[in-house]
Amino acid sequence: MKKLLLIAFGILLLGLSVSAQRNVTPAIDRDPLMEADAKHNLDVAWQAFGPARKAYKQVLLRFEETFAAYPEFSKIDEFFYLAGMSSYYLSENKGKQKVDLKSEKEKVKFAPAKLREDAALYLGMLVEKYPQSKYKAEAETTLAALKGQKSDR
Repeated sequence: MKKLLLIAFGILLLGLSVSAQRNVTPAIDRDPLMEADAKHNLDVAWQAFGPARKAYKQVLLRFEETFAAYPEFSKIDEFFYLAGMSSYYLSENKGKQKVDLKSEKEKVKFAPAKLREDAALYLGMLVEKYPQSKYKAEAETTLAALKGQKSDR
């Protein structure tokens, strides 16, 4: 009887082990050079985003460059946060880099309505794809503010 219980227990443990392995997200094979370059761009973006610079256009350029070249970056949730908040702040005419509405290129790229759409897109991707991100709560708060602005218009 003990042998039978031990065998049953062993089979149960083996089954649990196999099912636990199925729930593990496979590791992404990351390119160390691309990862280092993306990390550098993220560091520069954080410096531009900070209270001393508030260079939100620069943040967006760094994000676009990095996301186009390496969307699998291990810290892309941080970039979604920075891009979303930078878009939001620019749409509110905040920051030290002002949008030149006389320039046709900037008029299209940095129009307040487009910036709000971009902010909602980036922050929405953060919330949806990275629910464990430490930036999720602030992203949700800003998304709610954006939805409130939309209903006011």
